[in-house]
Amino acid sequence: MIALLVLLSLLFLWTVVSDRLARWSITAPIAFAASGILLSGQDRPVVPLDMETHTFQRAIELVLAVMLFTDATEARDYARLREPVGEGRLLGIALPASVVLATLAGALVFPGTNWWLLTVAALVVMPMDLAPVLTILRDERVPLRVRAALNGEGGFNDGLISPLFVFCVAHLLSAEGDTFGDLVLNAAKGAVFAAIVGSVLGSLAAQMVRRALTAGWAKPASLRMTALALPFLTYTASVLVGGNGFVAAFVAGLWYANTVSVIGSGSLDLVQDVSHLLALASWYVFGALAAEAFADGIALQVLAYACLALTVARFVPVVASLTGSTLTRPERVAIGWLGPRGVTSIVFAVLAYVQLPHDQADFVVNVTAATVLLSVVLHGVSAEPVARWFARHPRPEERVPPPGPGQ
Repeated sequence: MIALLVLLSLLFLWTVVSDRLARWSITAPIAFAASGILLSGQDRPVVPLDMETHTFQRAIELVLAVMLFTDATEARDYARLREPVGEGRLLGIALPASVVLATLAGALVFPGTNWWLLTVAALVVMPMDLAPVLTILRDERVPLRVRAALNGEGGFNDGLISPLFVFCVAHLLSAEGDTFGDLVLNAAKGAVFAAIVGSVLGSLAAQMVRRALTAGWAKPASLRMTALALPFLTYTASVLVGGNGFVAAFVAGLWYANTVSVIGSGSLDLVQDVSHLLALASWYVFGALAAEAFADGIALQVLAYACLALTVARFVPVVASLTGSTLTRPERVAIGWLGPRGVTSIVFAVLAYVQLPHDQADFVVNVTAATVLLSVVLHGVSAEPVARWFARHPRPEERVPPPGPGQ
């Protein structure tokens, strides 16, 4: 209860001073992470966090489920674009290549480390998340298709990574009697069950909402609770039948997104606000984990790995995969660079922390904390210069035409 009281108090204080702090480039993630370091990351924490409990693990999993659901509903905002923005290339080519490069970088920096553990670390640190630089999505100086590509990638990459993450963690935890084939079969069954549950509940919810509006059983404002309940409902139902709750929530979001045009975009405001609140709680937990991870300082190996994950492992696959697309070279470079790490990596790292043995958990948490902290600094500082560059070099079709006669 103390932790809940502190988080709610921090939320209230943040809302009343957020604009003032924004002038000093202090964002909500930075504020909550700093609070986690100060209040829960000490030897004698003011607000102790017991991360070993089953309840805490379920809570973190629900955070990711809600995030995946909201991410799956956000791609609709860019339907007005008449040309592809490279999401298929980013997700189908760049993302797998980035995970492979990050795994190889881990083998180079941490020789002798278990390959499965290196793969888990790569799956944790490579999904990009725009939480640290959300302002870039609303900055009209940045071309719309750059923002669309980043938002599409950020919305879908965690949904694709989550089953692989669960599989690799399961392999590290597998008993001696579990063969690789058993793990593959269990992962496949979990994904199939999740897809079925997510499709059934998502499509059923969409049909019921449409029917309710047509028959006058409910008003659009009251249906905001439907969007909030659906990811929790889908996650729970999928877990009960042995499915992957993350995949189920993501699939349900894809189905439910079709109803937004009928109900109105405001129908997702409540679930998005809750998702944002849960994300802030995750940043607080991240602060506590980062303080513990770096109590004795940051190892040069960890820092080197974080640099490679944020630069080479991200930039090279993205730019290479987008070569030949309709995106200009500056746009490809911007997409390759603007790959911040945030809540997705934090949630995966916390799940690894509570599931893996101590040494393996510490390894994942250390590289994640270094990567996210470095990302907050690098991408937070560079987002504004990138926007200014695009403002000075607009594409011809984006330039505002001069006023005509009589205007």
